[in-house]
Amino acid sequence: MTATAALHVIEEATGPDLEAAERAAREFLRALGITLDTEGTRDTPGRMARGYAELLTARPFRMTTFPNEEAYDELVLARDIPVRSVCQHHMLPFTGVAHVGYLPGARILGLSKLARVVEHFACRPQVQERLTKQIADWLGEHLQPRGVGVVIEAEHTCMTLRGVQATGSRTVTSTLLGTLRHDAASRQEFLALTGVQR
Repeated sequence: MTATAALHVIEEATGPDLEAAERAAREFLRALGITLDTEGTRDTPGRMARGYAELLTARPFRMTTFPNEEAYDELVLARDIPVRSVCQHHMLPFTGVAHVGYLPGARILGLSKLARVVEHFACRPQVQERLTKQIADWLGEHLQPRGVGVVIEAEHTCMTLRGVQATGSRTVTSTLLGTLRHDAASRQEFLALTGVQR
């Protein structure tokens, strides 16, 4: 594999139109009967537009891989990677942690890049199930490890602050690929190290 082939760049999507977002936020808040002419609310539409833009815009990054010179063949796991995203059904935030691991093949990945991949797919309207699978599939495709495992634990404010108001409930999703899916011992080791199996 060439150095060029080992380098994958995640590009930034077209940036948000903050002026249009602020106008829309102003109309949205007014439609809900919220007064915007007080000192405390006058700048709220702008703050709201910038806040959602930050939640929905991933930073570009370069995914650099390195030769697995030591032929390391045990699990590499990054636990408790912070996750923040927005539920595509209600546009309310969900937050939690991701545990991302892989069994190396010919190449290894810089550890910070595991968190970057999580952030990249979380910065868009999401459902947790799809987010979990997108992270695993992307790592499987670009890193070509012997196995990939992703577990996400998150609290969804669309479920805790409205509707059923199930305060404190957390949703857990997982995607396992390759050896971590098909080999029971490897799967058990991954799940135990994530702390999901208590």
